[in-house]
Amino acid sequence: MPKRKIIKIDQAKCNGCSLCIPNCPEGAIQMIDGKARLISGLFCDGLGACLGKCPQGAITIEEREAKGYDERKVMGNIIKQGTNVIKAHLTHLKEHHQMEYLHQAAGFLKEKGLPNPLLESSCKGHAPTSHSGCPGSKIMDFRKKEPAASVGKGEGRQISAESQLRQWPVQLMLVPAYAPYLNNADMLIAADCVPFAYASFHEGLLKGKILLVGCPKLDDLDAYRQKLTQMLNVNNIKSITYAHMEVPCCFGLVGIIQEAVTASGKGTPFKEVIISISGERLQ
Repeated sequence: MPKRKIIKIDQAKCNGCSLCIPNCPEGAIQMIDGKARLISGLFCDGLGACLGKCPQGAITIEEREAKGYDERKVMGNIIKQGTNVIKAHLTHLKEHHQMEYLHQAAGFLKEKGLPNPLLESSCKGHAPTSHSGCPGSKIMDFRKKEPAASVGKGEGRQISAESQLRQWPVQLMLVPAYAPYLNNADMLIAADCVPFAYASFHEGLLKGKILLVGCPKLDDLDAYRQKLTQMLNVNNIKSITYAHMEVPCCFGLVGIIQEAVTASGKGTPFKEVIISISGERLQ
């Protein structure tokens, strides 16, 4: 059973005030015998919406072996509680950058013929689309698009290099694990400074690969570990290349990727590429 973050309720500290209950729209906590109890790990997303509502400090987050969180089961509970609870749950996922769960929740609402209360507020001013979310995170696969016409050198003209980007979105936390372009793909994970420093990024690194971008210094590495493990579990990833800068903070994602590969049990080939601050490829 995999390890993940999940709440822990100290029964000795819990006084049965039940203030945590309305702050867990997922339905993971219930009052039983005068105490707050975690009734199912399937319903706990481990994001801690209930933590600050406990006056006794009885609720904490720990990492332990637990069954995977099930967003569809959670949504089955939430839709019974009305639009405001649905919106609170979706907002909670969005604020914690849990885009995979947010996509699943939006898909569930669409299946049930229910409106998504975040669409109007998060995408105000955009025309409606068939995508159940903001256009900025709409899954797009354009690997088969026609190459851009090159522009030759001449008076007042420059050579126009063709973009090798073949999918959208590219931010690691925005790409769903089930995105169709991930299966049978060679994956390039790039620290977000690399494309600015390395002039040959498109031809030298990105060509023929699916791109995931993130910042090992500023982003949540534990969330990266979970997302990458899930991607490897549900897809056949042919290879992973991690391109990062030579600065120490960029190396933090190396171990995370290796852990995800190990956890998947698939032995996906992994290669590391290091770019210097001056834009040279070191390794």
